[in-house]
Amino acid sequence: QVQLVESGGGLVQAGDSLRLSCAGSGRTFSTNTVGWFRQAPGKEREFVAAITYIGTKTHGADSVKGRFTISRDNAKNTVYLQMNSLKPEDTAVYYCAAKAIPGISYVYWGQGTQVTVSS
Repeated sequence: QVQLVESGGGLVQAGDSLRLSCAGSGRTFSTNTVGWFRQAPGKEREFVAAITYIGTKTHGADSVKGRFTISRDNAKNTVYLQMNSLKPEDTAVYYCAAKAIPGISYVYWGQGTQVTVSS
């Protein structure tokens, strides 16, 4: 069993930066693939980025490429999402998720953290 807790969200202005954290518990967290997703009001959930336990990264939406970076610190059981040059359209609830087996759907989900970017 893996439990995930996101933190680091908040209200910022366009152009600012935020770093989200996803703290995981459970013996297997460090070997899980962890992803970040976001969901804006009235929109479908969107894949943002993922990182495997060995650090291989995948980025999703073109709109965040070059601005968002995913990383992890297995010693701290934490995965980060560094978000730079934030835009109002980045406003959403951001979720982290984890899975033990590549190629399957994410199994474990956090409760989400709100990011609001004002213009």
